[in-house]
Amino acid sequence: MVSIKGVRKRVVAGVVSTLTAGLALGAFAFGGTADGATGVEATPGGPRIKPTVVLEHGAFADGSSWNGVITRLRADGYPVVAAANPLRGPAFDAAALRTVLDHIKGPEILVGHSYGGNVISEAAAGDPDVKALVYVAAFLPAPGETALELTDKFPGSTLSGALDPVAYRQADGTTVTDLYIRQDRFRHQFAADVPKGQAALMAAGQRPIAQAALAEKATVAAWKTKPSWDIITTGDLNIPAAAQRFMAERAHAHTTEVAASHSVAVSHPRLVADVIERAARATVR
Repeated sequence: MVSIKGVRKRVVAGVVSTLTAGLALGAFAFGGTADGATGVEATPGGPRIKPTVVLEHGAFADGSSWNGVITRLRADGYPVVAAANPLRGPAFDAAALRTVLDHIKGPEILVGHSYGGNVISEAAAGDPDVKALVYVAAFLPAPGETALELTDKFPGSTLSGALDPVAYRQADGTTVTDLYIRQDRFRHQFAADVPKGQAALMAAGQRPIAQAALAEKATVAAWKTKPSWDIITTGDLNIPAAAQRFMAERAHAHTTEVAASHSVAVSHPRLVADVIERAARATVR
């Protein structure tokens, strides 16, 4: 399949082509409009194309964390793609996300939760089809900053005490450490306002992040040139609210604060969908 934006071939060395191609094709199929999301809105001035909303999950989560948001966006006529984040490092993960973006026609709103904010900040740089960025309890790193550095910039994160590291040896002999949240700590740490049974399912199905990904420096910040919206979670034990405010203010983002845990897309899907739609209406005419 030829990329819709084939002229933009920025692929980071080391990205496994079969992985990224599979991510792109799977997401492209998911982003279809056969289930009611037409991508067209009737307005007094005539039909208006709605942008595709591309959702990037963060660490300790997967695409299902967006389910409530997806349901609401599609009911409102938006095409949606929930991309699979490899969680290996911002450069690698941004390259994978760009293959998804390159297979989508028309304007896009790019949304990142948590570490997914690092990824969208890099993936959207230089892409004219990405009209707005929406950060959901997320990192907005400047070039040279890391997720770990931003987490520790202000007090309040208790994530380090809840982690369960798992080391494994790769085929080339190098050792990689993946980070999980201990299942007995998951709800308190990550999803305190999510029903207990649902939080238990999230804990069992969480995706680990490579420890090195949290220490990898950002190289570009798309929020410097693209309009941004930010949902700040005041009950967050992963990224302190003070750190979220610092990043949002620096980016001149349109902010919404909510008394919620880090899993705000699960506990407050309507609010998250509303902010995404606000960004879409403001930037896609």
